Amino acid sequence: MAVLICGSLAYDYLMLFEDHFKNHIIPDKVHMLNVSFLVPELRRDFGGCAGNISYNLKLLGGEPLPVAAVGKDFGPYRDRLESLGISRRFVRQLDDLYTPQAFITTDMDDNQITAFHPGAMMRSQDITIDSAEGIDLAIVAPDGRDAMLQRVREFTDLGIPFIFDPGQALPLFNGEELKRFIEQADYLAVNDYESELIKKQTGFDDAEITRHVEAFIVTRGGEGSRIHTEDGTIDIPTAKPARLSNPTGCGDAYRAGLLYGLTNGLDWETTGRIASLMGAIKIEHDAPQGHRIDLDSFRNRYRKEFGSAF
Repeated sequence: MAVLICGSLAYDYLMLFEDHFKNHIIPDKVHMLNVSFLVPELRRDFGGCAGNISYNLKLLGGEPLPVAAVGKDFGPYRDRLESLGISRRFVRQLDDLYTPQAFITTDMDDNQITAFHPGAMMRSQDITIDSAEGIDLAIVAPDGRDAMLQRVREFTDLGIPFIFDPGQALPLFNGEELKRFIEQADYLAVNDYESELIKKQTGFDDAEITRHVEAFIVTRGGEGSRIHTEDGTIDIPTAKPARLSNPTGCGDAYRAGLLYGLTNGLDWETTGRIASLMGAIKIEHDAPQGHRIDLDSFRNRYRKEFGSAF
């Protein structure tokens, strides 16, 4: 079942600060902030929300269709998508711009500071979705503002069910726009901080959001996740990673698990656990797309983790 994955294909430059940001930032001096963090190691990885979600869904045997604008330096990423068998049907290359780039510094508390250059992403609205043929589901992940507005309109008009996942793009929208997104989306997926911000901006509480969508999914870091539906609230436990490495891309892995469960008609309790385990597998590895697993191995690990099969 084909799934449109709308968002960025980006190069991630990952750096580890071997200390704690809080030791170097004076709270009452943030208005004159001038700090430098020494990061002895630098690694460039394939990333971006659309890339990461597509990668993880492909691992589970899904059919992702990333929707993204990329730039003149896209060659290595293009080769990677081809090697993975991920379609470039909705990927557009703009030779006067760069592919999006994220510069992510993580400290010893897993706090992150990110600088993001959008590059070609700011013209991703030039890609149009004019038919629902062969499309079963979509996710509107962080992208350019105009592109996200356009995707919501397109999917609503075409009757394509979709997850709205504003993520880092949340500050681009005001309360009234967020209300409309929630009213048009089939599912809303956010982390706990984003959940509180959305509720503050819209005036909606959990019950009001849940009244508009089939499911309101909130990830809560080490406390697991919570899925609100009209039938009640389901608390999803965390899966236990073998080791803790880099959290970059864990949310994207979780969302791929959601998409897998939805496209395969699984119940929310099972879907949430699949998503949780995908996030745990990702955090065991440094790179956003550095982990490897096939569906059979994943099923075995799911059974060991949760004591049941799917």
